[in-house]
Amino acid sequence: MDTENRLFADVYQKFPVTVVRGRGAVLWDMNGREYIDCMGGYGVSLVGHCHPKVVEAIREQAEKLITCHGSLYNDKRAELLEKLVKIAPTGLDKVFLCNSGAEAVECALKLAVKNTGKREIVAMTGSFHGKTLGALSATWGPKYREAFQTLLIPSFKFAPFGNAEKVKEVVSEETAAVIAEPIQGESGIYVAPDGFLQSLRKICEETGALLILDEVQTGLGRTGRMWASQHWNVTPDILCIAKAMAGGVPMGATLAKGEVMDTLETGEHSSTFGGNPLACAAACATLDLIIEESLPERAKTLGERFKDRLLEIQRKMRIVREVRGLGLMIGLESRFDVYNLLMRALAKGVVLLYSKKNILRFLPPLVIERPQLDKVADILEGLLREEEQERLSKA
Repeated sequence: MDTENRLFADVYQKFPVTVVRGRGAVLWDMNGREYIDCMGGYGVSLVGHCHPKVVEAIREQAEKLITCHGSLYNDKRAELLEKLVKIAPTGLDKVFLCNSGAEAVECALKLAVKNTGKREIVAMTGSFHGKTLGALSATWGPKYREAFQTLLIPSFKFAPFGNAEKVKEVVSEETAAVIAEPIQGESGIYVAPDGFLQSLRKICEETGALLILDEVQTGLGRTGRMWASQHWNVTPDILCIAKAMAGGVPMGATLAKGEVMDTLETGEHSSTFGGNPLACAAACATLDLIIEESLPERAKTLGERFKDRLLEIQRKMRIVREVRGLGLMIGLESRFDVYNLLMRALAKGVVLLYSKKNILRFLPPLVIERPQLDKVADILEGLLREEEQERLSKA
């Protein structure tokens, strides 16, 4: 800890634990202490930590070829592209491979502007799309934007998430794309209201804008469907994915309709590491596991049970304001700052995540076992009861 505190850029909210090993939904610290992981690397560890099939795929590929620039063809890259297009929403048959969700968004924004010849992007209040400059221009949170306001792209507009009429008012003849998350994760697990994504699809069709859906956090089974947009039967023109895509190895992708992706000409957009064989091997294994182990269905079943437990806790305690989410992407909103809950949970062997100061965000690996989720719920209920009693005694 001392070394990181001394030498690592101070840009992360740090938890006082040094993790050295992981398997499935369990982490171990340097002292051998075990933790149930409900953070999942901010949604990255969807198939669990160090899944044997992902580890083996990485090992085999590392012995053959680690890097291969996109200017050369590669067998493992071709395999991944076929797997991606096979599970992609209908019509999204061209792929750009990169290294992160923010990069996937950057490509999507450039695609929209190049394809339509228009200059404006409409994003949502409460949105989070990344911290590189294009993605940050589409991100709502003032805490991310304020220090860099002079660098942000001025042709971005914002409309209230969930309010299709307001979106329609903001979209203009110069709108190249509307970008949205089916479920806003960073701002607190806010699920798109029924009809909202359908309305965005219609608005884009009527105005000639493209619909970009950011499924960096919601995609690949997290919400109980392969893509969260499937809950509303909406297909975007461009889809952004990353996080869980390669089992923990950095990777992202932008998927688009062929006529949209083909707008980009040679050299207009590329990535030195995008589509490298090592990441592609990990991603191939990960996509296979998601299907073979029926992880979207598992997320639905376990998520419903866990959410019911949290709703039961809400009914018992005034400290809990709301529980919301789909699959194993769930938020619990407290009436107070959750920092103490995060630290106390850590002391009891549970790693939790937050959204804003008063919301717990649950993004556990989809391979988590039911008894592990039950244990998390039991620990959380006890901690919330203690917190509520302490606050009542001080009132």
